[in-house]
Amino acid sequence: MRYKKMTISLISAMIILCAISIISDFSGSMKKSVATSAGISLSNKKIGWGIRRVKNHAQPDLGAENKRLIDEFMGIAIGNPEQKVVYLTFDQGYEAGYTEKILEVLKKTEVPAAFFITGHYLNTQKDLVKRMIDEGHIVGNHTTNHYSMPDIDDDKVKEEITKLHLGVHDKFGYEMKYFRPPMGEYSQRTLSLTSKLGYTTVMWSFAYDDWDVNKQGRQEYGREKILSNIHPGAVILLHAVSKDNSEILEDVINEIKNAGYIFKSLDEFER
Repeated sequence: MRYKKMTISLISAMIILCAISIISDFSGSMKKSVATSAGISLSNKKIGWGIRRVKNHAQPDLGAENKRLIDEFMGIAIGNPEQKVVYLTFDQGYEAGYTEKILEVLKKTEVPAAFFITGHYLNTQKDLVKRMIDEGHIVGNHTTNHYSMPDIDDDKVKEEITKLHLGVHDKFGYEMKYFRPPMGEYSQRTLSLTSKLGYTTVMWSFAYDDWDVNKQGRQEYGREKILSNIHPGAVILLHAVSKDNSEILEDVINEIKNAGYIFKSLDEFER
């Protein structure tokens, strides 16, 4: 009799343990399902922006999938193929001593530009950022620390963008609204997050290896690269750390104008 009671108690205990296990597994599955469904809806596959140049000043090939994703979130990469309009942009991770000259050229030629700055640039070059704003240029968000966006989680992406946004607003009362992902790396997930923060992602349809400070003294090379690849709707990316760019910019702008192109601000962008 006593053995029977012990057997019944053991069976009861086993039933309870099984029930707890089932509930626990169900709860875990539910959590995993929610996380998985969130992950499935937006891919975090890292994409590195790139273009394939073509001849005769035709628009380059941006890649069908790349262009589709940018368009999905109303980003900017290339303008209207029927209009001889170009948009000039600069990336500003740090100051190498050439931005003042670039600003002087832009003022002289009456050309608007967009400068995508980092947190480091804001903290070390407050006067230049103020001058960009005062002279009517766009100041864009290039993140606080220049991390690759797909490599960090949602909260960190938001922090990287909003911290710089608030810093610029606190110093100048200026609301940034254009974003360029560091290194041109993004994913569907990060494009969505950027869009939800009220930003328009800006890529480019022309760039060259001007970011390498060890490859300077190539003014003719830079001039040829830019002028031979200009095209309708071009979103030009230049780096302000390039001494060559500061020295050829005025001539390049004048040559582009002489070819019948008009420089416009990103605020006037037309698809």
